[in-house]
Amino acid sequence: MGDAAEGLVDAEARIQERLDDLQAPKKTRVRVKDPDRERAVESCRLAKAELERQLEVTRHPVRRQQIQAAIAELDRRIAESQAVTA
Repeated sequence: MGDAAEGLVDAEARIQERLDDLQAPKKTRVRVKDPDRERAVESCRLAKAELERQLEVTRHPVRRQQIQAAIAELDRRIAESQAVTA
């Protein structure tokens, strides 16, 4: 009977080790979100939406270029922030 109990204990230990191995990668994948970066990205998205609205109604070519440049800059900032978090 002693041999059967030892085998059972060994099997339980192996099962527990396997469970720990499976759970370990999940723990390392958890990313902590930076609230300041999230606010900055959301602010850029809102500003971009406002500039796109202005672009629709603006007729002056120089002002349209300015707005398009500003939208491009916001797109760059958003992409940069997302690349850092990825």
